[in-house]
Amino acid sequence: MTAKTGRNGTEPRPGVAPRRIVLGGLATLVVVALTARFSAWPSYRTLPEGTAMIRLAFAHGGDRGRRCRPLTPEEIAALPPNMRRKELCERRRPPVYVELDIDGERVFAASLPPTGLAGDGPSRVYKKFIVPAGTHHVAVRLRDSDRAEGFDYTAERTLVLEPGRNVVIDFQASAGGFI
Repeated sequence: MTAKTGRNGTEPRPGVAPRRIVLGGLATLVVVALTARFSAWPSYRTLPEGTAMIRLAFAHGGDRGRRCRPLTPEEIAALPPNMRRKELCERRRPPVYVELDIDGERVFAASLPPTGLAGDGPSRVYKKFIVPAGTHHVAVRLRDSDRAEGFDYTAERTLVLEPGRNVVIDFQASAGGFI
């Protein structure tokens, strides 16, 4: 009869395999417990206690329809037949001017230039405003044309913001303005 030997040719010691299983299980338990502890600590808050956030975020192209001039009959005749048109429109869009008031205080006012190499892309804005939770009166105005005074779109709302709430002010001309 042959005796069973271990890896290195010696007889295995009794109780070694169960001891390794127990130690391996304990090491796994410690790693899992530490992972669970550090996944929930330290706690992370996106907003300070008792506050809410108002975001102004949109992309809108200025109205370039008013930047056209009629072509004279001579200019039209000088164009190839497949390119003849009655007016010549500038490719570049005007900047978009935006103002945001929260509770009667102006918190944001900017002239947003158009994007793109030729200046024909939309103007973009993304701003965050952290406010105390509660009721706030918000007024937002936008001018997307060449006019010097006044606004093309305006909106006013009273918002009731609970702690931790996030409200986004977006703009879509096809939907009538600010939403």
